[in-house]
Amino acid sequence: MNVGFIGIGSMGSLLIDAFIGSGALKPSQITASNRTYSKAVCLADRHPGLQAVPLNRDAVVDQDVIFICVKPHEYKTVLEGIRDYVQPSQLVISITSPVLLKQLEDSLPCKIAKVIPSITNYMCSGATLCMYGSRMTDADIVRLNGLLSYISEPLIIDEAHTRIVSDLSSIGPAIMACLLQRFIDAAAEETGIPREQARMIASEMLLGTGQLLTGGGMSPEELQARVVVPGGITAQALALLNMELNGVFNRVIRATHAKYHEDLVRVSDALYGKEVNGP
Repeated sequence: MNVGFIGIGSMGSLLIDAFIGSGALKPSQITASNRTYSKAVCLADRHPGLQAVPLNRDAVVDQDVIFICVKPHEYKTVLEGIRDYVQPSQLVISITSPVLLKQLEDSLPCKIAKVIPSITNYMCSGATLCMYGSRMTDADIVRLNGLLSYISEPLIIDEAHTRIVSDLSSIGPAIMACLLQRFIDAAAEETGIPREQARMIASEMLLGTGQLLTGGGMSPEELQARVVVPGGITAQALALLNMELNGVFNRVIRATHAKYHEDLVRVSDALYGKEVNGP
């Protein structure tokens, strides 16, 4: 399988590193383009055998699968630049949530999928959220899931739920890291424990907690019940935390959804032209 990457920013380069590190792909199977060509060259230097190319169309020709890993506002230019080079047998995969499957199928004559990766995929962990276009066959789905399973658990989702599942899977690690950072900072400030020691302890705690919630089969409610002793220290801590966090995550979700819908409109306007209301 030959795989092209258009865009090797934070997530594009992470996917390449993960695919190579997991053994899913050899560097020689990957061709990568980027708006700043020197970044692609640096990536090729890090992974000898990977081919850096100056034009996006060069990352399309002779590839079986092409990942598009660019920002929403860049899609119009990227799609226009590769449209004449994409073949019906190829599979183009977008990792950008506000770009819809139908928009991609309207723009390109090939098979289309959308996947939402997570930074956790770098450790061959977490989920990859998968949505398939109408031209995908069962064999195409098996091939794509087989590739993604090297670095994640591929999960099929409804495109209508893109934003909320992305919040949980892709934004979630940053939210958990933010909460952990605040916990560590408070521990160091209030007690004088060396911050690095607090970080190591808290990080191992988070790893173990994740394992309890997955392989251990516990729900968040069950885990809390196992730790809490009525009237004890943990009960007091959770009572305070629940009071302070009341409504916080509702506001977080409303904020991410508002930005998502703003991006949806911008992408649609860019690809189809902005509608002009009549008199």
